[in-house]
Amino acid sequence: MHIAIGCDHAGFEAKLEILDLLDELGHEIEDCGTHDDTSVDYPDFAREVARAVADEQVDRGILICGSGIGVAVAANKMPGIRASVCHDTYSARQGVRHDALNVLCLGARVVGSDLMADLVRAFLDADFSGAERHRRRLDKVAQIEREARDGDVDA
Repeated sequence: MHIAIGCDHAGFEAKLEILDLLDELGHEIEDCGTHDDTSVDYPDFAREVARAVADEQVDRGILICGSGIGVAVAANKMPGIRASVCHDTYSARQGVRHDALNVLCLGARVVGSDLMADLVRAFLDADFSGAERHRRRLDKVAQIEREARDGDVDA
């Protein structure tokens, strides 16, 4: 699988560990930065990873910041992105199976290294179920995106 990964300064050390894991698992990796622990703004890296996923340059994305929340908020602004913070393997796996989660967001200050590795494995090992009810719901999410883009969202 081809994976884009990015982080801010708070997620830098965790990103290094995840890069090793992804390499060990045989995935192709696009490292979107940051490349050290100098303070940076998470939206810059969330945008780059989200764009790579949305443009289908990669299969999935992984973003890391202190809590995971900031990168999730920023990534979800990109049409076609379904990003979520996950702190348990059920959510990481089920998010893909039911909601076609395509960007996993992790909080380096919230979960430890072992759990983070388990979350990445659960996210990457899962496949979208394709069940009719899940496709129907995703179609509704896509409709919300289209309406927002076109300025047609009801107040």
